[in-house]
Amino acid sequence: MLDQIQSPADIKQLDLDQLQSLVEEIREFLIENIQKTGGHLAPNLGTVELTVAMHYVFNTPDDSFVFDVGHQAYTHKILTGRKNKMHTLRKKDGLSGFTKMSESKHDSFGAGHSSTSISAALGIAIGNQINKIEHKSIAIIGDGALTGGMSFEALNHAGDSDADLLIILNDNDMSISKNVGAMNKYLTKLISGKVYSTMKSKSLGFLEKMPLVREFAKRSEEHLKGMVLPSTLFEELGVDYFGPIDGHDLPMLVKTLQNLKQLKIPRLLHIITKKGYGLETAENDPCKFHGIAPPSSDTSGLPSYSEIFGQWLCDRATHDKALMAITPAMCTGSGMAAFEEQFPEQYFDVGIAEQHAITFAGGLATKGMKPVVAIYSTFLQRGYDQLIHDIALQNLNIVFAIDRAGLVGSDGATHAGSFDLSFLRCIPNLIIMAPSSASEMYRMLNTAFETSGPICVRYPRGKSNEFECASNETLTIGKGNVVKQGKKIAILSFGTMLEQSLIAAEKLNATVVDMRFVKPLDEALIIELASSHKQFISIEDNVITGGAGSAISEFLHQKQISMPLSILGLPDQFTEQGSQEELYALYGLNAKGIINAADS
Repeated sequence: MLDQIQSPADIKQLDLDQLQSLVEEIREFLIENIQKTGGHLAPNLGTVELTVAMHYVFNTPDDSFVFDVGHQAYTHKILTGRKNKMHTLRKKDGLSGFTKMSESKHDSFGAGHSSTSISAALGIAIGNQINKIEHKSIAIIGDGALTGGMSFEALNHAGDSDADLLIILNDNDMSISKNVGAMNKYLTKLISGKVYSTMKSKSLGFLEKMPLVREFAKRSEEHLKGMVLPSTLFEELGVDYFGPIDGHDLPMLVKTLQNLKQLKIPRLLHIITKKGYGLETAENDPCKFHGIAPPSSDTSGLPSYSEIFGQWLCDRATHDKALMAITPAMCTGSGMAAFEEQFPEQYFDVGIAEQHAITFAGGLATKGMKPVVAIYSTFLQRGYDQLIHDIALQNLNIVFAIDRAGLVGSDGATHAGSFDLSFLRCIPNLIIMAPSSASEMYRMLNTAFETSGPICVRYPRGKSNEFECASNETLTIGKGNVVKQGKKIAILSFGTMLEQSLIAAEKLNATVVDMRFVKPLDEALIIELASSHKQFISIEDNVITGGAGSAISEFLHQKQISMPLSILGLPDQFTEQGSQEELYALYGLNAKGIINAADS
């Protein structure tokens, strides 16, 4: 049946029994396909019925589906003519792992980061009003994404409008890691106390007389209280609330969506789903199966940079109780699971709330704590004002452990850490370090923790080729390291570009410097090298504009040093998706690119 679906119009020819068979085929297809390509498995398994029901009731692209984050939109891709391209998912020149407007007319808004869907869908709905078009705008958001402050800003606006907006809250009690925060507790527990206790006892007696409702309550016991009270928050904001309903009950979904389609007010449908639904291993461990990697030939056994960061946290916290580790909902991704278990009193997962995470760290720092904020480069962008206004301006003692810096590979442009050196370098009071290896990262984390003021240590996704625990070793602030002495050409390497720099240097007989610090630069070393070399080549996994190479160029100009400088970095465009190796080769960030720069 799935092979016969070429567009959403084909779905509308099916009856409910055929729709259910289609759901089962899609789920089997997803499991088989994602295990080969890698990608977000559990989120997509949990939303098959919902997506099929939406396409059965609504009409894309006239009606707009705005998926929050977009990592649960694989079924949407399959049903909108992209099934035969799913084998290219997350590969170079292939399908994106998220929604992408340039990929399909059915992707009404691009995604990748969390908590954006209600804002975008509201904008689309009001745009429809202005254009006098009676199309529907639907935001699909998870309860994890609803912890993001931007969602509440959008809800506040939506409730004060008369927009034809439908919000579907997919409540599976999970985002990537286990959800945290008051909103999650509100949706799944509500406020404990006398009112809730009374309601629960009354409800249980009431449900005994309603077998069908009682059966659903048993299957979703943690949401029993949500069947009576969760409307309060949304309706106080001016958004009509419906639900909760079983998000895996296809006939119920279809009927409910058909009813809600008739309304033209801001409204929210609360559905209960199970992340990983239909695959027992994913249901039992949805965090592990949130995103899976394709089969790998890597047998090195080396830990990732994230895992080594987690080890450093545990090592440091063992003898320093001032260390406070903070993450915006990325415990597992940032390698912090062991730390959370061993040091629960020093661990804070604040939910998908990057801005809050940073300013919260600032408050802790004013009371003598030493916060370590673990955050992906792409997510640090979301807390930029807080980094400037709340942290750097006040010169607070905070370590920013910036994960996934540089090219991240198959996640593509939405998750690439392409800009951090540029947007960090212009901020006063900030020290920026870029380790060339995991051992260097360990030393830099030691250095950052023992240095006053805000300090950033940015490191890539993936594994280092070596790691030896650097114990309590530290580095001198602003001092680079000459790794290889050569002639005429000096390669100034930032971060993990060192390995390729050394390969190129063998052919060029060039000097290689592990610069270590982007800010402050080792100015004395640059002056010394300029006096004994004929050309500089800088290389970094960041955009050229405003990056580390630009810092060197600015310094040479300031000192009126005439020295040819070739800056290798990412171009002034959003990066593609593909393996990290493919992308580094595409942008010339390898030994071949360095050699070509020397010849030019």
